[in-house]
Amino acid sequence: MISQAFAARRAMGCSALVPYVTAGYPSEDATVPLLEALADAGADVLELGIPFSDPLADGPTIQASSFASLANGTTVERVLDDLAAFRARRDTPVVLFTYLNPVLRFGVDRFVRAAVDAGASGLLLTDLPTGADPALESVLIDSPLDLIRLIAPTTPLVRVPDVARGGSGFLYYISRTGVTGARTDLSDSLASEVEAIRAAVDLPVAVGFGISTPEQAAVVGDVADGVVVGSALVRRLAEEGIDAGAAFVASLRAALG
Repeated sequence: MISQAFAARRAMGCSALVPYVTAGYPSEDATVPLLEALADAGADVLELGIPFSDPLADGPTIQASSFASLANGTTVERVLDDLAAFRARRDTPVVLFTYLNPVLRFGVDRFVRAAVDAGASGLLLTDLPTGADPALESVLIDSPLDLIRLIAPTTPLVRVPDVARGGSGFLYYISRTGVTGARTDLSDSLASEVEAIRAAVDLPVAVGFGISTPEQAAVVGDVADGVVVGSALVRRLAEEGIDAGAAFVASLRAALG
């Protein structure tokens, strides 16, 4: 489903929009209506974060959302139940975004089965580099879930095909070093970086980390197959609620075409 979503936007001459939200935030019962609102606002793929107590790859905004979600009582089981409820009403593909610990604690095989049964289309594990655990990676690669690989700005170009090995759905290019968080500027070399990565792999390339305005989304959308927006959306949800978050996503979709 993920590859089809990217292909559909490519056929329209524009980039896919991939918003990130944390499950169980801004309130414990917000997940399903939030996902529905974002799907209706033009999201092509949704990243649904399973909160973790030590989210080292995330900046202060998403960290705060994870901590608040855990305080709200969010569990892996609740996230999967909410995902199943959403998928019964909408067909927008969902990537589960989390860290290894929640998956290992739940049980890898059990998690994969439950995620597939709930309607997940993909899985992104921020702390599972290619080759770090071949046995675990094999389970994920052989499952019906797309395994979303991450590429960093520090990844040598010759290493990109190896890092992307076993990945499917799309390749997530982190546009800058550091943690997640909205920024006011983009890298001057982003276009050439994305062009080089796209030449090295067959997967669509989505760019994230730091995109915070429709104008920035349009710039990234001109060079990438997809645009990922997280912190800027989560901040709006915290400050103004679901309707404002959906309006923000609609503005991003309009900017992308």
